[in-house]
Amino acid sequence: MSKLVMVIDDSATVRKIVETCLRREGFDVKSFPDGVEAMRWLTEPDARIPDLVILDIGLPKMDGYEVARRLKTKPQFSSTVIVMLSRRDGMIDKLKGRLAGAKDYLTKPFKTQDLIAVIESHLGTPAPN
Repeated sequence: MSKLVMVIDDSATVRKIVETCLRREGFDVKSFPDGVEAMRWLTEPDARIPDLVILDIGLPKMDGYEVARRLKTKPQFSSTVIVMLSRRDGMIDKLKGRLAGAKDYLTKPFKTQDLIAVIESHLGTPAPN
């Protein structure tokens, strides 16, 4: 089974770019416009535990730090890798991301090859189908 990457970003454009580029690389992708919807999906019986979450910080309803903290408090997500994606590129933002449980931090605008490199550094390359 392919590795599942969850994308949580309020920009439809960013979600589309990330989805397209990850599917091309052989990953399964599930995206959400906000953390509340993503958390709701994760409680459904047919939900899969994501191998990696790409998480925007500036989200409506619940910011990325809060989503990361909530994921990290649940034991079933202990091995899920969180990668923050944000326009904010300050040291404080990166530190806050790490404290919330993020393993990596990408700044927008990003290059798709950088995104793939970060994901593959955590998950390895996807197995061919």
